Amino acid sequence: MAVRVCVPYPNPVLKAPAADVAEITDEVRAIWRDMVDTMEAMPGYGLAAVQIGVPLRLAVVDCSEARGQAVLMANPEVIHASVQPRDHEEASPNLPGVSARVTRPRAVTVRFLNAEGQIEERDFVHLWATSAQHQIDHLAGKMYFDHLSPLKRKMLIAKAEKIRKRG
Repeated sequence: MAVRVCVPYPNPVLKAPAADVAEITDEVRAIWRDMVDTMEAMPGYGLAAVQIGVPLRLAVVDCSEARGQAVLMANPEVIHASVQPRDHEEASPNLPGVSARVTRPRAVTVRFLNAEGQIEERDFVHLWATSAQHQIDHLAGKMYFDHLSPLKRKMLIAKAEKIRKRG
């Protein structure tokens, strides 16, 4: 178990679709443990494997108040999304110092392989739904700012670059 470094945007691993996970192995479980440790160290509500440079469709989400309730997902996919929207301020450790308000479905049903290697379907609402969708986007090579207009996206990336240069 270890806290891993998040790769900086625009690392190519963040822009490419991740590979499916064929089965849940000890190696996959070790990556999940590192992802949970990394998420907790930020602290954050979720993490996708690509964010730490691992090009596999693995994600963790924990929006519980007490923490320690991380949902471990391999090959997650949204199979149903509510029509009711929810706005939330989103950010990423891959582009530190900036955030943006993103509108996503308020609730989603996600299908994934769980830690036991079983297909599971789980309903997520509110912050849990936002985080699950955010991670699934990462696994498809998208970041939260891809939901913004081209002008807002350009301004956000420029601001992050300015912050990075200031150190």
